[in-house]
Amino acid sequence: MRTSRVLSITLPEAMLKEAKKRANKENRTMSELVREALRRYEAMQRLRELQAYGKKRADEMGIQEEDIDRLIHEYRAERRSRREEGGPIERKAS
Repeated sequence: MRTSRVLSITLPEAMLKEAKKRANKENRTMSELVREALRRYEAMQRLRELQAYGKKRADEMGIQEEDIDRLIHEYRAERRSRREEGGPIERKAS
């Protein structure tokens, strides 16, 4: 049973020419090249969404960009201290 579907797309001539050259250079099919491009696009979109979420949460908590290094160092020091004491390592509720 086929696990993929056929999709027809249109590309500007120059883009198609470059894509074919790239696929040939990398010994890949056009389908492989397009799948990789879509995977990378999806990964970038997820990263942007995560960044937007992080910015929103930081804004809600009043955290500024210049606070980040200090907060990371404080968090790591706290975890090290708990580990050395043999206590549980747990996250603070936010």
